[in-house]
Amino acid sequence: MKRLLKVVIIGFPNVGKSTLFNRLLKENKSLVHSLPGMTRDQVSAICDLKGKKFVLVDTGGFFDSQEDPLSSKIRDKAKEAAEEADILLFVLDGRRDFLPSEEELYFSLKKLNKLIFVIVNKIDSPSAEANLGDFYRLGEENILAISAEHKKNLDFLESSLLKALPSSVQGEKAVEPLKIAIVGRINVGKSSIVNRLCGEEKLIVSEIPGTTRDSTDTVINRNKKAFCLVDTAGIRKLSRTRDKREKASIIKAKKDIVQADVISLIMDAQEFPTRQDSGIAHLSHESGKPLLIALNKWDLVQKDTGTSEDFKEKVYTRLDFVNYAPILFISALTGKRVVKILDFAEQVYKNGFKKVGTSRLNNFLSWINENHPPLSKKKRRMKIKYMTQISVLPPTFVLFTHSRVSLAPSYEKFFIHLLRKEFNFWGTPIQLFLRKN
Repeated sequence: MKRLLKVVIIGFPNVGKSTLFNRLLKENKSLVHSLPGMTRDQVSAICDLKGKKFVLVDTGGFFDSQEDPLSSKIRDKAKEAAEEADILLFVLDGRRDFLPSEEELYFSLKKLNKLIFVIVNKIDSPSAEANLGDFYRLGEENILAISAEHKKNLDFLESSLLKALPSSVQGEKAVEPLKIAIVGRINVGKSSIVNRLCGEEKLIVSEIPGTTRDSTDTVINRNKKAFCLVDTAGIRKLSRTRDKREKASIIKAKKDIVQADVISLIMDAQEFPTRQDSGIAHLSHESGKPLLIALNKWDLVQKDTGTSEDFKEKVYTRLDFVNYAPILFISALTGKRVVKILDFAEQVYKNGFKKVGTSRLNNFLSWINENHPPLSKKKRRMKIKYMTQISVLPPTFVLFTHSRVSLAPSYEKFFIHLLRKEFNFWGTPIQLFLRKN
């Protein structure tokens, strides 16, 4: 497949870059907030405009700020994105004066010899239109005045982009990568793991808690297979944070769990599993998505504290509801076994997508009825007549019985364990439903 062109949105904080990104993409992928500085890392996605596909990139605000200690790193990442771009969308705020520093940024972008569209956003009233004259001092004849929030004049921007995109891009089929959500609490090394898998410092890494605010998609290729790594913000209880931007990040991270193909729960091998780890594991389990667990910072664990099997037992004892998830021992710092995340993710996804024939299931059921007779909630023996699989991701089964009774919770766990072991459903939750025949 030919390389898709990259269109990068650049500008100062709070000019509406993320809103424009979402409008062009026609989905709410990038976090939008009234407070500046929501986007720190690059957020990218494949955009389709009337059959022409390209990679659309949202960047952090191009600025320096004493209030945000990461502002210089954010600016550097935005600059890198601009250098890699084929087309730049330079976004300005039409509700305020044109800043000298923005003019300076524009001329520095011109030196990159890229095609630049100057976009004045938030032009949604006659008074805002009256201020457009100030922006023409850049020397650009065609300045696009839009309102991304109200979808005003977006069609002009889209038509201009379509003319700029070569016809060879039309009809390209985008590879659908396996989407892996990298989730966990704050400061367990999620961004460092993504950087290690990418082989470069793609994401901003800092000791400052909450560095990642918006979820960031990074597509990588390994052995001719595509993977989309979704680096999410650290998840904790909303009541424990006062920062509105962090609250929005946590809500977004929870949504990414539901939208992922596979979930990789990252925990700190030096302190696990915490109450927050347990809460995130519950969210992952309830999503019904295939799951793997990675204990990061394994290089810092003193080996006299126990073997890997001891650590596995500790996880499975405290988080028994996800004892189906394989456990990896990794180090983002040294890179040890980090790439195994991709291998395990691919395997658990295949297991979650597995379909077992009805005849095989009922042979298994005959053995169950004879050797481990089912028990109802009232601890009475019951017989399951037959069973069938009705869906995948997660594998879902219907058990047909003589009467409307439920399995004892302990027996249901036992039944699922045997089912998983018999048909290799490791790494994926399983759902059971009972019906009276």
